[in-house]
Amino acid sequence: MRYKLTIRPLEWVNGRVKWLDVTRLPFEEVYKESSSYEDVARAIERMEIRGAPAIGVAAALAIAAAVYNAAADSVDKLRELARRAAERLRRTRPTAVNLFWAINRMLRVVDSATSDPEEFRRRVVDEALSIMREDIEANMRMGELGSKLIDDGDVILTHCNTGALATAGFGTALGVIRAAWYEGKKIRVIATETRPVLQGARLTVWELAKEGIPVTLITDNMVGHVMSGGIVSKVFVGADRILGTGHVINKIGTYMIAIAAQRHRVPFYVVAPTSTIDLETPVDSVVIEERSPEEVRTVMGRPITLPDVDVMNPAFDITPPELVTAIVTEKGVIYPPYRENIAKVVKG
Repeated sequence: MRYKLTIRPLEWVNGRVKWLDVTRLPFEEVYKESSSYEDVARAIERMEIRGAPAIGVAAALAIAAAVYNAAADSVDKLRELARRAAERLRRTRPTAVNLFWAINRMLRVVDSATSDPEEFRRRVVDEALSIMREDIEANMRMGELGSKLIDDGDVILTHCNTGALATAGFGTALGVIRAAWYEGKKIRVIATETRPVLQGARLTVWELAKEGIPVTLITDNMVGHVMSGGIVSKVFVGADRILGTGHVINKIGTYMIAIAAQRHRVPFYVVAPTSTIDLETPVDSVVIEERSPEEVRTVMGRPITLPDVDVMNPAFDITPPELVTAIVTEKGVIYPPYRENIAKVVKG
């Protein structure tokens, strides 16, 4: 099914990457453009571009922009530039597997045989645009599949931001919610604020308000309370990495929600494209990004504690597979046993 795109956080504009700076939301809608892969890398590091699928798409577009705008007149020089861009972009965020998937896909094109610089440029740009287009198509397919898990009248709890702002334009878990709304289901959403950077309060609420979808904002530590009151029908969250074992690496706080959901018998669904699935890495080798302590010491730049207090700030946590009801991908809904069924879906 084809759904409408109301938000486009990433675009390709005349050889430049255009992005919506989500750090300015919900108060300002500020778009930026650049042909520099360094600018895009810094935007990812500063979380102007965030969300696993969006990071991967942005990296692909940045490599394409570098090649498209280069004055180099030989394929060897263009290839060297593309590899430098890829290496810089790899260092931006260590946990989201889509980043490495997209870069590796771009490098396969970079390494393909051609001696014509213009043909090389065209291939690289076409691949980046394909990655962006395929992300939107995958999101819409996940929306179509996942919406079947939502019943009329459901109250859905979601965490962080998994909407258009986290992708190339439609969303993963929030895309499922959006699809159900477009299909006429009368639903309501409970959004967690998602400390420390408040992606739920700032971004998810903003997206849902744009669509007219009823949303109630809660603090992160209210989840158990609202579930114990029987308010929540289902949980839908996204993922930055899903292992072949079914372990889900997602925004910090996801694990607590999954525990509460199991305790209160609330279905817990994860929505992510197959580009998020990592069949190779064992759970004890996953690198969890540790972000700046200032994100915890402050709220929207304002200090809330002593300036020198020790801080822990892992960006993600790991939810074990036994807490996950099902995983929605563009290739189908995956149910346990995950070790067997995830591999089947990914490998086709």
